[in-house]
Amino acid sequence: MTSERTFIAIKPDGVQRGLIGEIIGRFERKGFKLVGIKQLIPTRELAENHYKVHRGRPFFAGLVDLITSGPVVAMVWEGDCIISSARKIIGATKPLEAEPGTIRGDLAINISRNVIHGSDAVETAEFEINLWFKASELNI
Repeated sequence: MTSERTFIAIKPDGVQRGLIGEIIGRFERKGFKLVGIKQLIPTRELAENHYKVHRGRPFFAGLVDLITSGPVVAMVWEGDCIISSARKIIGATKPLEAEPGTIRGDLAINISRNVIHGSDAVETAEFEINLWFKASELNI
């Protein structure tokens, strides 16, 4: 097993619906360690950097508008193979395709209100963690 870190964000729709405890609990019950957490309303610059891989696509502006529409709970989690495990806990991007028992399968409404974001690869996790957090904000 390889210990690694991943970036997880509860999007404004998840925060607004009071799902923070439910989502954090799922990762804690799985045995992962929370090493960084903060709540903020992302700036447009932060959001555009976060979603820069989608720049030029028709849905880019909508992604930026949604994540800047209210508070986000940004987190860094650590554990063995957490990136792939977190993706399974989160579920498919489209809630109708997400399995029951996953966060999106149980809690998301539609693709634009899918409650949560999680890094999809080691490189993405490193980029997102460094984008959202200073090293001094993370527990070792």
